[in-house]
Amino acid sequence: MTLSFTATVPDRGVEVAFDVADGETVALLGPNGAGKSTVLSVVAGLLCPTSGHVELAGRTLYDAAARVDLAPHRRRVALLAQEPLLFPHLTVLDNVAFGPRSAGASRAGARARAQGWLDEVGVGDLGGRRPAQLSGGQAQRAAVARALAAEPDLLLLDEPMAALDVAVTPALRQTLRRVLADRTCVVVTHDALDALLLADRVLVVEGGRVVETGPTREVLTRPRSAFAARLAGLNLVVGRWSEAALRLDDGSTLSGLVVGEQPVDGEPVVAVFRPTAVAVYRSAPHGSPRNVVPVTVTTVEQLGDLVRIRAGDLSADVTLPAAAELELVPGSAAYFSVKATEVEVYPA
Repeated sequence: MTLSFTATVPDRGVEVAFDVADGETVALLGPNGAGKSTVLSVVAGLLCPTSGHVELAGRTLYDAAARVDLAPHRRRVALLAQEPLLFPHLTVLDNVAFGPRSAGASRAGARARAQGWLDEVGVGDLGGRRPAQLSGGQAQRAAVARALAAEPDLLLLDEPMAALDVAVTPALRQTLRRVLADRTCVVVTHDALDALLLADRVLVVEGGRVVETGPTREVLTRPRSAFAARLAGLNLVVGRWSEAALRLDDGSTLSGLVVGEQPVDGEPVVAVFRPTAVAVYRSAPHGSPRNVVPVTVTTVEQLGDLVRIRAGDLSADVTLPAAAELELVPGSAAYFSVKATEVEVYPA
């Protein structure tokens, strides 16, 4: 079911427009406060924008000019939040059957549909329990079944795994991947793996605006926004192409391998490279041609068997012995060095 969305919410600084094709899953990515949940609230009918138009499967859900604002229960939209929000006084089976019953299905028919969806998400044997008797992962699976049992035209997921223990997240992620395969869905997430496994396309929202969009794998391997780069674990530098290199506002340059068409002088470009490709020195290195950037260390943190050294928007991953030898602390002066062969440059 195709979704067409455009809305402005001035008091939240949000002005967003996008479309979702029939059967497509789109992930909304962005920092906290960017406006992602606001978008979901507008689609679900929980928040009224100042202006805009929302259309789903050919039906107008909201139109400011025509003064159309369908009630949430008439929109055929299901919203799954971070918390399951199951009715505590109903059994799991009756929780899932609530949607079909509200739509006019018989008690037996609603329960049969509910049992089918509980089986589908892997908790078919828990229908007789109350929500208080479920683990977090079981409750969220039941919430997924409840949302799907209502047969919505559009499914909205707002950080559905954020409140779960890391041990149960992978299984639920695989469940969602299976049940969302042919459904129209918008999912808000901060997890790159969620986006890669669940979404066909991503929209990066920052400051209430869409700043980047494209196929999921393309955005996360060749990001054009700072947030997408951080999510993908990449360093990103923005500048303009000048004399066969990326030139920053301060006049410094960064050399790399051009991906795709050759940029023309003056064209905005971005460069990306992995933190593991960055060498760190206490004094300026010499030798083979490379990109060298003087930095001031902002944080030093251990990531498994590596140590991540952050300097503003740039990061370098070094081994534990190397970190010990460098003796870097926040405020230390250092040099980040990366070979041009490790840097990809493409249009911004």
